[in-house]
Amino acid sequence: MNYLSTRNKILVTATVIMSCIYVIWRTFFTIPFGHGPLAVTAGLALLIVELIGMFELAVHFYNMTRLEYPELPVVDEALYPDVDVFIATYNEPTSLLFKTINGCLNMDYPDRSKVHIHLCDDSNRPEMRELAAHLGINYLTRTEHKHAKAGNLNNAMKHTSSPLIVTFDADMIPKHDFLTSCVPYFLTGEKIGFVQTPQSFYNPDQFQYNLYSENRIPNEQDYFYRDVQVGRNKSNSVIYGGTNTVLSRQALEDVGGFYTGSITEDFATGIEMQSKGYRCFATNKVLASGLAPGDLKSLIKQRQRWARGCIQTGKKMNLLFKKGLSFAQKLNYISSITYWYSGLKRLLYIMSPILFAVFGILVVKCTILEILIFWLPMYLLTNTCLRMLSGNIRTTKWTNVYETILFPSLLPAVILETLGITMNKFVVTRKDGAQNDDRNYQIKQMIPHLILAVLSIIGIVNCIHWTFSQGTIGFLVVLYWLLINFYNIMMSIFFLAGRKVFRNHERSLASVDCTITTEGETISCMTHDLSEGGISVMLGTPKYIPSDMEVGIKLVNDRYASEFTGKVAHVASIGDRWKYAFIVKEITEEQQRQLLHMIYDREPTLPQKLDKDISTFEDIHLNFVRRGQSEFMSNRKLARIAVNRTVDTPTHGAVTLLDFNYEYVLLETSRQELSYEIDLPISDDLTLEFVWVQSLRNKRGNLYRVTNIQDIARNHQMHTLEALFTQWNREQRQTGRPNVISKDKNVSNDELNEMAYL
Repeated sequence: MNYLSTRNKILVTATVIMSCIYVIWRTFFTIPFGHGPLAVTAGLALLIVELIGMFELAVHFYNMTRLEYPELPVVDEALYPDVDVFIATYNEPTSLLFKTINGCLNMDYPDRSKVHIHLCDDSNRPEMRELAAHLGINYLTRTEHKHAKAGNLNNAMKHTSSPLIVTFDADMIPKHDFLTSCVPYFLTGEKIGFVQTPQSFYNPDQFQYNLYSENRIPNEQDYFYRDVQVGRNKSNSVIYGGTNTVLSRQALEDVGGFYTGSITEDFATGIEMQSKGYRCFATNKVLASGLAPGDLKSLIKQRQRWARGCIQTGKKMNLLFKKGLSFAQKLNYISSITYWYSGLKRLLYIMSPILFAVFGILVVKCTILEILIFWLPMYLLTNTCLRMLSGNIRTTKWTNVYETILFPSLLPAVILETLGITMNKFVVTRKDGAQNDDRNYQIKQMIPHLILAVLSIIGIVNCIHWTFSQGTIGFLVVLYWLLINFYNIMMSIFFLAGRKVFRNHERSLASVDCTITTEGETISCMTHDLSEGGISVMLGTPKYIPSDMEVGIKLVNDRYASEFTGKVAHVASIGDRWKYAFIVKEITEEQQRQLLHMIYDREPTLPQKLDKDISTFEDIHLNFVRRGQSEFMSNRKLARIAVNRTVDTPTHGAVTLLDFNYEYVLLETSRQELSYEIDLPISDDLTLEFVWVQSLRNKRGNLYRVTNIQDIARNHQMHTLEALFTQWNREQRQTGRPNVISKDKNVSNDELNEMAYL
């Protein structure tokens, strides 16, 4: 267990006290009675959603005051039972399922013959049957497709018998220690229903990517799985997330299998298990990673299904009176359902200051002194407390941004489901990694935010005008409220504007031993990142690797090894190092499977915590600046070395070598007449030979082709040349001025060898 420190207990206590004082003040002293029915209605509505928010926060704070991390038991390996692994699929591509099955086959277990992997295909696809046969796993399907995913899993239960069941979505790739990190919990004699591990993602989610924050903020769902879920261990109200989960077959049979009466079968199944007295755990250890929705429409459909399914479940189960659930469990599940009404809360939070500043409708009756006494302390304490309890995974600011982005899309679905206009069709979240750049859909989703932005600007202008014209600071509170909302709206507009995707495969930052073999050299280095389509490495000196040359690449870590051929796709200078990106050209299936293990059998390298230097101004500035820049992928496939070195040649006078990329150089000569051929002596036995190609108007100098670069490579002089040019490049960057070598002071062979050694 993880208890709060005394300092943090004081912080939580102070937050609770100030929140209670705030609620009393808001309830009895701020409703604008006497200002018209519209003002009273808006004031009461705002109060109600604030109270709901306070309730959710109180439940969360209660859960987080004593975190229970289930300790992994140590058990005799002979006790490990048979396990059925269900991979549910409906319309996902074969390439995606290949990776998931590959990960499942790699899971450690004392006796691997006890692990039975089943591809549960709910669409009877021949290619899925072939894939299962090719990889040596079982294929399960059905002819009657009732109850969507729940029906698919129940069908799989009928054809299997292991005491433990693992559920994976089609895109979720487990790490090698998934089973050994979960199964022991079921072997202690305690009545365990399921063990839920985080839903982690190896690609940036839409919030990270569209807001240019994939290196600044965690995945939006990290807060729920690594924070909220672990907090719910305390009250045994952990939510079954549908994937990355180990479940007891006995528990499933006791509740009649996977729940079929809701489009969120996982949420309902978990509640049923806990109502039967089963203990359910959540761990914060990432043991599997998948693919976050890659386009706006998929994201919104996913969240609408979650919202409708949770509300459906609450109504059908009558949670307040459901037998077998404790009071704490009921509160937690009610909080999970009221969360989906955050769209209504967000609408009222945004409209309240607009009603006053634009339409003259009073929503909260108070003075600035009352704000400073009752609201400000509660606000500051709540933000500080949330940051402390969440381990800096989430702040109030980012919660508000996420809610503002989604509320226009979620609110209609929530209202319809509440009124009984239900959604019974299970909509599968798109998981093929493709991008659906539907600009019309994006613009349609953006319209409510654009309207709110215009109204907010009008309100801001009015508040500033009233402050100066009436000589009072009373309007500054409303102005602050409008500005906070305007920030959230602007971030929403940035998000909905989208961002072009350039990569075909997601990259994972990873340092893996790498050997690159060219025709004349073997390069030992470390990878910078890995992807299914290739790798990149960082080198201390540039290397001559023509783009049409296939090189041998070997990757080795403490568990896997993969060999394949590749070609240079891109070269870039980063500081004093050189980044070479290679694409995979030829790879066998066995080596590809090893490469996939290297990429996905690790915790994702995306941020786990918020960047401490993040500020509201930086968020806005970053999005404005980055959107104003032209995003493009450089096509440079040879190292371009900035040299800016002047050499005094015997036949052509002073020649300034501006930059060099092995095949071409940019030269500036002191003579006015054009020299079509130039020999540039570098050392006693090394001369570069150039022939003129063209004059460049946009740059000073002339472009020449290097005619003897292949001879230099064959004579094993390339390493010497690269060491020299790297040294010149370093000097040029340090001084910013041209460096000069006279004809009498060419570099000696000894000096070149010393540079190569350094």
